[in-house]
Amino acid sequence: MTTLFISDLHLDPSRPAVSRAFFQFLKSEVTNADALYILGDFFEVWIGDDDDSELAQSVISSLRDLTASGIPIFLMHGNRDFLIGTQFLEQSGCQLLEDPTVIDLYGQAILLMHGDTLCTEDLAYIKFRAECRSEPWQSDLLSRPLAERRRLAIQMRADSKEANSNKASAIMDVSQHEVLRVMQSNQVTRMIHGHTHRPAVHEFNLLETDDSTGTRIVLGDWHATGWVLSYQSDSSYALEEFVID
Repeated sequence: MTTLFISDLHLDPSRPAVSRAFFQFLKSEVTNADALYILGDFFEVWIGDDDDSELAQSVISSLRDLTASGIPIFLMHGNRDFLIGTQFLEQSGCQLLEDPTVIDLYGQAILLMHGDTLCTEDLAYIKFRAECRSEPWQSDLLSRPLAERRRLAIQMRADSKEANSNKASAIMDVSQHEVLRVMQSNQVTRMIHGHTHRPAVHEFNLLETDDSTGTRIVLGDWHATGWVLSYQSDSSYALEEFVID
C-alpha cells in the first residue's frame, strides 16, 4: 500500500518533456497507488478553468481516467495555480484540499501544505499573496478575455523572476519558527510541503522542553529531474529523484 506526493511540476507548453514525464508517471506509478496528492504549482500558471489549451485538456483527461477508475487524486493550490476552480475539479475528478490540511495517512496525522505561507520573511510575497487570493482580485482577473489573461500571466511571471533575482536565498526559504508554530498548532509531528524547490528531509526538536522529534519532508520541483515521495502503509517513506528525458 503506497500513497504518492508530488508538487511543483510547473506544467507549461514550453516544457514538453516535463508534461511527457507526468503522463508517463500517471501510467506507470499512480495506477498502482492508493492515492496521489499534488501539493501546488501543478501548472506554471493557471489562468482560469476556461483554459482551452491542448495541455490543459490533456491533463484533465489523464486525471479523469485515473479518478474514474477509483484512484483518488487530491489537489492543493500553489502560488501559480490558485485559480483552479470548480470546473477543473468536476472535469478531472480531483478533490481540492485546503492549505493547510491534516490528513490521516495509514493511521498517522500528516500536515500537508504548499509551503509558501511558511516563507514569512518574504514580506513582499506575503503581501501580494493576500491581495491575489482575495475575491475582488480574482473576479476582476477572471472577467477579462482569455487572451488578455494569457498576456498578463506572461508579464506576471517575468515580474516574479525579476523580483526573486534580487532577494536573498534565505528570504525565499521557510522560517523554522513558522514551521514549529504550524506543526505545534496542528498537533502533528510530520509535515509534507513543496514550493521552495529544496527537496530534503529535515528532523528537529518540536519542543524545547522535551525530545519530541518533528519531520519536515520537502518535495522537489520537476525540471531536468522529477521528484516523488512514496509513503508506505507502515509509515516508512522514500523521497526519490528520477531523470526527465
